[in-house]
Amino acid sequence: MKASEIKKGNVIEHAGTVYQVRDIERSSPQGRGGNVKFRFTLYSVPGGVKYDLSAGADDELREVELSRRASTFSYMDGSAFVFLDAEDYTPYQLDADVVGDAAGYITEGLEGCYVQLIEDAPVAVQLPPSVVLEVVDTPPELKGGTATKRPKPAKLNTGLEIMVPEYISNGEKIWVSTTTGEFNGRV
Repeated sequence: MKASEIKKGNVIEHAGTVYQVRDIERSSPQGRGGNVKFRFTLYSVPGGVKYDLSAGADDELREVELSRRASTFSYMDGSAFVFLDAEDYTPYQLDADVVGDAAGYITEGLEGCYVQLIEDAPVAVQLPPSVVLEVVDTPPELKGGTATKRPKPAKLNTGLEIMVPEYISNGEKIWVSTTTGEFNGRV
């Protein structure tokens, strides 16, 4: 596939690594006979490591088929996370290093996940925008201090630590954003 045909969201292979295209800049030639150049902002799959690639309009890039399957987190197999396909219950096993920081948002029976597959091999997981987690340890609310909004630290049932409003107490279930890691409200 020519560089000029690549669109945002496409998945390509470059130098033995698979990347998803997040942004494209096109630079036009200033003089006669100049070549159009494309600058791609790529993120590796899995891992999400940023990479910038410049290519001419006629340069060939290999497109890779990335599919997403709706899945539910089922259980831990040692240090690996096992997700079950929502349609045919195919198990997809992802190592802890592939899941990375997303592990702090995964609870038993978590639905709304998407396992990303390249040639039927699971390579990454995409979590729902927000998840419900339980506060297991947070300091008590200070009486009389309601004039200012002071956040306080809270440890959640997955081991994740975030800042929550002062009125949140132990045992409460809260919404947490999986993209920012911030408090999103009470359940």
